[in-house]
Amino acid sequence: MAWLPAGFVPPDRVELSTGHHLRPIREADVEIDYPAVMGSRERLWEKYGAAWGWPPADMTYEADRRDLARHEAEIAALETFNYAVLDSAETALLGCVYVDPPDDSSPSGTDAVSSWWVVDGSAGTDLERALDSFVPRWLAETWGFRSVHHFP
Repeated sequence: MAWLPAGFVPPDRVELSTGHHLRPIREADVEIDYPAVMGSRERLWEKYGAAWGWPPADMTYEADRRDLARHEAEIAALETFNYAVLDSAETALLGCVYVDPPDDSSPSGTDAVSSWWVVDGSAGTDLERALDSFVPRWLAETWGFRSVHHFP
């Protein structure tokens, strides 16, 4: 797609300094995604509710599975990206990092739109601080973006 640098291959796995890693989310992650999202739902709604209407209070396991299947298909098509923040054994999903193309509401000159979150239990921890430091640098150095709009 035109919003990605020519010949760009999105990373399959990215190590974080905390011992966690990022990898593209999959439909099969619903078993660890659903409790992560719903366990942090109120804080996530404060951040994403107005912009995305997510996560709704009545989101079901099946609705989350469908949402993850959509994300997986979009990743495969290089349309948009959702990276799960995972522990080393991939038994816990601790957050997500989104990398999206700019849209009509993006500031002029925006190369990409990005946002990330961690579960309530990781808020204010080394993991959240590592993501806050890492993601902007990663998007510039690995993805080649010059101007990223962090939204919401």
